[in-house]
This record gives sequence, C-alpha cells and structure tokens, in this order.
Amino acid sequence: MRVVAGELRGRKIDAPEGTEVRPTTDKVREAVFNALGSLNLVDGATVADLYAGSGALGIEALSRGAAYCTFIERDRSALRVLRGNLDHLSLGDRSKAVAGDAQVLVRGLDVDIVLADPPYRFESWPQLLSGIKAPFVVAEAEREIEPPEGWRSVRARRYGRTWVTFLEVV
Repeated sequence: MRVVAGELRGRKIDAPEGTEVRPTTDKVREAVFNALGSLNLVDGATVADLYAGSGALGIEALSRGAAYCTFIERDRSALRVLRGNLDHLSLGDRSKAVAGDAQVLVRGLDVDIVLADPPYRFESWPQLLSGIKAPFVVAEAEREIEPPEGWRSVRARRYGRTWVTFLEVV
C-alpha cells in the first residue's frame, strides 16, 4: 500500500497482518481526498482518523496538506504498525497515535474533519456521530450511512463493497 498523492506520494505504508484491519484501498483514498480537496477541506485542517488501522486515511490527509492528525486505534498490533508508519514517514511532529475506543475518545477531540472507518458490522453510527464535535465526517462502511438528526449527507458513493458517505453538521 502506498500514499496516493501529496508530499508523501508513492511512499510505502505497512498494513497490519490478519483480517481484523481492512485498509482503505488506494482507489477509495484517491476518490475521497480528491472530493475533499475540491471542497477545500483538507489544507491546514486538523483531522481525526478513527479506527485508524494502518493510518492510511490520516496519512493521506497529512500528505495532502492537513496540519495535524490524531489517530485512534484499539488493536495493539495495528497500533504498533501505525506508529511504525508515522515514524517511517517522519510525521511525529504532525500527528499523535492514541490507544483506545474511538467512540469514547472522539468526544474529547476538537478537529475539522473526522475520518471514520470502523469494522464493517459496526452499527453504532448514531452514537458515534452524537459524540463528534467536528463539522465534517467521512464515513466508510459496507452501506450508505443515514444521517442522524443534526447531520446531513453531502455525498455518498459506492466503490465495490465500500460506501463512503460525507456528512456535515446542519
């Protein structure tokens, strides 16, 4: 897996072994960040990458001009790989990797964009979104995410088995 575009374009990102982490494909990351770029949301933004896994989404944001990214990952093995990726790409001064439950830790974050890519069978979108203070969320799931009260869907696209829904606070 590689960074798709920006200052780190072409640099390698390791992925955790096993089936628990499902890294976002290059094609999906490219589409997501091209769309975010066209909305002028990434440059200078503070970002949270929830259920970060390898960190591919947050690393792509940093590569494309985000100012800072907080990565949240519960799995210790994935967290080791994520921290290795951040070290390898010299992103330590622009990022932080935190161990813990994204649904709990997101409540304390004040960021511009949340990138949320939980496991596919995740059903707690309303609860997760209720704890997010950010005005914009990119939700990656096996289906389109219906916006709960207080949110609206800006864009939803399917890429193979993956749906990406852009949500913003109303």
